[in-house]
Amino acid sequence: MEGGPSGSGRAVAERLPREIWVLVGSAFLIAIGYGLVAPTLPVFVRSFDVGITAASLVISVFALVRLLFAPMSGRIVGRIGEVPTFNIGLGVVALSTGACAFAGNYWQLLVLRGLGGIGSTMFTVSALSLLIRLAPTRMRGRATGMWATGFLLGNIVGPLVGGGLAAVSLRAPFLAYGAVLLVVVGVAGLLLRGRTGTQVEATKAGPPARFRDALGHPTYRAALVASFANGWAVFGVRVALVPLFVVEAMGQPDAWAGIALAVFAVGNAATLVIAGPMADRRGRRPLALAGLAVSGVATGVLGFLTEPMPFLAASLVAGMGSGLVNPPMNAAVADVMGSRARGGTVLAGFQMSADLGAIIGPVLAGVLAETAGFPAAFAVTGAVALVALAFWVRAPETLPAPPSGSAAEESLVECSATECPPSRTPTR
Repeated sequence: MEGGPSGSGRAVAERLPREIWVLVGSAFLIAIGYGLVAPTLPVFVRSFDVGITAASLVISVFALVRLLFAPMSGRIVGRIGEVPTFNIGLGVVALSTGACAFAGNYWQLLVLRGLGGIGSTMFTVSALSLLIRLAPTRMRGRATGMWATGFLLGNIVGPLVGGGLAAVSLRAPFLAYGAVLLVVVGVAGLLLRGRTGTQVEATKAGPPARFRDALGHPTYRAALVASFANGWAVFGVRVALVPLFVVEAMGQPDAWAGIALAVFAVGNAATLVIAGPMADRRGRRPLALAGLAVSGVATGVLGFLTEPMPFLAASLVAGMGSGLVNPPMNAAVADVMGSRARGGTVLAGFQMSADLGAIIGPVLAGVLAETAGFPAAFAVTGAVALVALAFWVRAPETLPAPPSGSAAEESLVECSATECPPSRTPTR
């Protein structure tokens, strides 16, 4: 469906703005730091003599604060621009994460993780807003895929290094993560100097895309449910339960927790590199359906595996499924917004759905793990992805048609009268 020279990978690389590559590089470094902490955090929390549910709560509070602060982050982006918000947010996460290394008890750690959630939502909303504004319409899948690939490649390196640091000290990864984020603030601030999202599109942006209108579109609703499932499984249960399952249920050394997370990330990276271009050529819906099916089944069986190698193989497959979902899901949200609409509330709602999943998932899965066992916790997590699959079955395709003589899209993608209630169908 793509025409002209834009189909070439070289052309894509040449035509994407420099700022997108800066965001990709920043995502890589941020993910390395996140990966340093991920395999250590649940074990570090347990060192304060708390249960699995309390350990999972430390994972969830980060997402809870992100959820509550997301609307404010959107307003901050509107007031001061994407780049200042990005840098301030990273600075908050860097300082709060570094301070976690000096936490003297469980409650101090809980508060510091909550503060980190404020900074996290600031840099996430601002980075995604800038990415969507700058990415050419027919390259949204590629741009969001590269951005996600940056995160995933960092997640491959981070857990391996984090597992090694944890062998030295459970507090060392937090100091390393804070240092990495300070490097990102300095480098990104230099390369993005003078480029803010409000300035980039100030003369071209159309009226705001409203969350209420977007919610009337079946594909946006499907993306919200898939984002919720992604937050539940990838950002919640994977970080909260996989390390505990590997160490406590399977009896493996702490370093194996980092290996398991890294293998999942390898599966993600392997499919992300093809999912973005395929989503731009073949559509968002087919890849989302395939990815949710694969990730749901693979995640559901994790708790029934008691040997390291089968567990790593299932983690790899689950990662591949998740990698297939992310680029088309993000691109579909951008399609619904339209390339020239301000969509802060639409993006905030999309992020909040993932955060809600990351809040509920670890806590509920932690309770299930303690009361019914790890197999039940992972089975329910896989079932959530299959629920999202059902929503995507009914979702229409949003891939924009090749450019023609007609005016470019300026607002929410239209859907049929049976799909969008007349009261919510946006006007042109």
